[in-house]
Amino acid sequence: MKKYLNLFDFSQKVNYRTEILSGITVAFALVPEAIAFALIPGFSPLTGLYAAFVVALITSILGGRPGMISGATGAVAVIFIGLILELKDNFPDITPETILNYVFATVIIAGLLQILAGVLKLGKFIRLVPHPVMFGFVNGLAIIIFMAQFPNFYEKGTTDLLSGSAFWTMLGLTILTMVIIWGFPKITKAIPSSLLAIVVVSAIVIGFGVDTRTVADTIAAGESIKGGFPPLSIPNIPLSLETFKIIFPYAAIVAGVGLIESLLTLNIIDEITDTRGSGNKECIAQGTANIFSGFLSGMGGCAMIGQSLINTSAGARARLSGITAAIMLLVFIMFGSSVIERLPMAALVGLMFMVAIGTFEWASFKTFKKMPTSDVVVMVLVTLITAVTHNLAIAVLLGVIISALAYSWENAKRIRARKSIDENGVKIYEIYGPLFFGSTSAFGEKFDIINDPSDVIIDFQESRVADMSGIEALNKITERYAKVGKKVHLKHLSKDCKRLLANADAIIEVNVLEDPTYKVAVGK
Repeated sequence: MKKYLNLFDFSQKVNYRTEILSGITVAFALVPEAIAFALIPGFSPLTGLYAAFVVALITSILGGRPGMISGATGAVAVIFIGLILELKDNFPDITPETILNYVFATVIIAGLLQILAGVLKLGKFIRLVPHPVMFGFVNGLAIIIFMAQFPNFYEKGTTDLLSGSAFWTMLGLTILTMVIIWGFPKITKAIPSSLLAIVVVSAIVIGFGVDTRTVADTIAAGESIKGGFPPLSIPNIPLSLETFKIIFPYAAIVAGVGLIESLLTLNIIDEITDTRGSGNKECIAQGTANIFSGFLSGMGGCAMIGQSLINTSAGARARLSGITAAIMLLVFIMFGSSVIERLPMAALVGLMFMVAIGTFEWASFKTFKKMPTSDVVVMVLVTLITAVTHNLAIAVLLGVIISALAYSWENAKRIRARKSIDENGVKIYEIYGPLFFGSTSAFGEKFDIINDPSDVIIDFQESRVADMSGIEALNKITERYAKVGKKVHLKHLSKDCKRLLANADAIIEVNVLEDPTYKVAVGK
């Protein structure tokens, strides 16, 4: 239990000032995004803010990656649109309060699925994501973060640009924020430049009464971010199979998207900090956070790449920064709503622009001529899918599938056979390269069945049988030789190949030569 409750990471030296100041900066950045994500499916701003507080706090305490920030996210919010539409189709008279109850139940079930993934230690599979997919994911996410800021330059509720002085004021304050964030670290790193930029630009706007967009302008009329401690919300929905059939698919998607985004973010922060987090521990933390979020009026969430990068770029490396961010967010909700609503959006937009610029892997352009064509295609494809659809899970899954197919294709071309005849007149085929589903056709073409002698040896010392397709290929080649009265023997099979053959004993029949090196018993 100690490893979970070690809030301040005493195992390493912690800069408390950096952690606290960085946490405060992150809290400012959490507010507009939590509000915006809550509005995507039409929820109250407090639904997003409560989720941001609960998820950020619990994952900071229990998570597998100190310094990583979680909260309400757009990737999760978008999923609820489909759930709401299905509920309205099935129950035309459903009320907004009842819809929220279904949402909370969905988040709770998603949390249980995420905990199950952690218990089954599925988090380690994120390490299988190829580097080109990671590059594409990061670049696509940077584009999303960058493009998501442009609506702040539009007239409220339209797609028309701000006109006249309103546009130039917004642009000027945004550029000022970016300049402070870029330039201040060159003078001193005693205070996070992001926090200083927000304070300076806010002071200018509030002090001089500058007319520009504020956080209050992102909130729907009649709404407010003022609230109390997240209220208890036990989902009041029918406990029936019909209800389960409706919400379970969406809960599974929420769980999957949340874990993919969280574990990929964990990998990115690992690289930035040159440390290694625990994917399985993060799965359990994300699940626990979503369960609490569902019971405390929150819409659920997952890791946030933008806020995590704000945190780590400010020098935060411990759990204290995330805990501070969560507590400050609650303070804003309970006591500081009037101040937060007056913050200029230009300061937050400038901050997110700098996050996007810092997130983008500019070095990936240099790899175009050095990486294999398939890797370049995967990277560009994942970037485009992420940027266009905003569906991070689909982009990553497609990237992994395409990378796996490209890898299989390349390995399929590598299978070779060196042929020789020993002193007894036995034809020997020495196989090089793996025998698997992609190389079975090329493998079958290596043999001259008609002209070969009555005994043939296939030597696998430099190869291995990787799957059941390889086993079937061996069975077919044995049958082809048997039809012309010739016999095939297998030699130098590895232990895993022998296990595959043993498992397939009921459906194929092959001959395995006794081999002194591998000590394989004589087969039939």
